Amino acid sequence: MMMNDYENAIEISNLTKKYDGFTLDNISFNVPKGSIMGFIGQNGAGKTTTIKALLNIIKTDGGSIKMFGLDHIENEFEIKQNIAAVFDEIPFHGDFTAKRLSIMFSGLYANWDEQRYFTYLDRFGLPRKKKISKFSKGMKMKLQIACALSHGAKLLVMDEATTGLDPVVRNEILDIFREYLQDEENSILMSSHITSDLEKIADSVTFIDKGKILITGYKDDILENHGVIKCTKADFKNIEKDDFISARLNDFGVEVMVANKNKAKRKYQGLNIEKTTLEEIMLFYVNSDKKEWS
Repeated sequence: MMMNDYENAIEISNLTKKYDGFTLDNISFNVPKGSIMGFIGQNGAGKTTTIKALLNIIKTDGGSIKMFGLDHIENEFEIKQNIAAVFDEIPFHGDFTAKRLSIMFSGLYANWDEQRYFTYLDRFGLPRKKKISKFSKGMKMKLQIACALSHGAKLLVMDEATTGLDPVVRNEILDIFREYLQDEENSILMSSHITSDLEKIADSVTFIDKGKILITGYKDDILENHGVIKCTKADFKNIEKDDFISARLNDFGVEVMVANKNKAKRKYQGLNIEKTTLEEIMLFYVNSDKKEWS
């Protein structure tokens, strides 16, 4: 089994991967043990490339990845016994049944727990003998999660796993993740562009855009520090460019995203600064190179 004296479930340092037309550009972030990190970005931002590098599906051009304090290539077999990956598209053949998957996984994982797996199938209302090709998208996602949670994995890696699911199923899955995290040895990296899910459940978040990390840290700190100034165009002219991330102009006025709410309150007294959301923060950072947009 794994050694338990590591501080971070994942440590990514200066990771680089070059493709024609896209570069994962020297990215670094950590996922603390016992927590869930939301990995946020638009489609094509670099989330899946990062996850493929993490799982050693693709070779990288630079940087290092550690999981449970171990090198992800040197210790690949040991690491993969203790992680589970859940993807947007189910990786199992459509002719397989849930029961047949258990037989297959018992040969792959030393810690495969068939009883736990069947308990999850019953809980999710998944048939044991029906072909997977006949499952709905929500059923396929629950099947992947049942597999992921049935071999004692210490880390779940989710790539857009809640995309396309109805809100009831998504909430059910988030509840399962909360249960999983009650064991403080367990951790989750959850990539998604559905920021409302991550706002409910994530301890920390990392924003990626065009292959670069825009912001990473504890979710509550990020939400607490950021704010939106809503003001007139005349007032906006008095706000220095270095003091905001970007500004959205509309017919009624201007919304200005600041990264240091308290500093902005002191400097621009009389202007109203409102709380913000992860979705708004992502939107304003994505447009930061334009500075002003509509």
